[in-house]
Amino acid sequence: MKVWEPCRGRTKNLRTESRAGPEKNAAGALRHEEKHEISPMDCVILRSRLRAALHADPHGDNGRYRVRSLYFDNADDKVLREKLEGAPYREKFRIRFYQGECSMLHLEKKSKLIRLCAKLSEPMPEAMCRAVLRGDYDALREGGPLCKELLRGIRTQQLRPRTVVDYEREAFVWQPGNIRVTLDSDIRAGLSPERFLSPGVPEPTAAEAVLEVKYDAFLPDFVRDLVQLPNRRTAAFSKYAVCRRFG
Repeated sequence: MKVWEPCRGRTKNLRTESRAGPEKNAAGALRHEEKHEISPMDCVILRSRLRAALHADPHGDNGRYRVRSLYFDNADDKVLREKLEGAPYREKFRIRFYQGECSMLHLEKKSKLIRLCAKLSEPMPEAMCRAVLRGDYDALREGGPLCKELLRGIRTQQLRPRTVVDYEREAFVWQPGNIRVTLDSDIRAGLSPERFLSPGVPEPTAAEAVLEVKYDAFLPDFVRDLVQLPNRRTAAFSKYAVCRRFG
């Protein structure tokens, strides 16, 4: 089953282009992104509310699917430090696939500007990914613009495959406003990047679950009420940062 995450913005950009800001085009418009760390019980409550009011993502089995990503960082933990220090603009590269189908890989660049996010994505052949895992980074020359940008990061920032992040995602959508609400649970960290394409589920497991709300210009009150939980504040939660606690 072909599965992918339609996180790309489909409306006009929310900010004018800046040399310091994220790249923006039809597949990389800036969107609002809010994240909350939640408990397993919160997840049960939210799932019941969201199923009753929103539509399940049509790309998954009742909106549910497994996600696996390989994140890049350097020996100085540049990407991790920028996240922990709250840098106003930051970006990270990852290779991702869904439902264990490693024959359908995508290279993605996720950019954050305060609470706005943008994502650029392009297909990556499995053979190219395996070459990268072997350390043959010149294979990226044969890819698209994003592959070439990653290659520049490998050369200038010494980016390398660092951590595998694997989790279960349940996604809900509301077309007006291009709204997407996801519940990410069973978050697992893989400490061996070279095993990114290997079958099986990485260990150990992070206990946290994450609620993410993404939208273009505004979030309707009824959706905000759906995801409201007592004593929960919006936070710049990162599954990558959580999984880095294990190595």
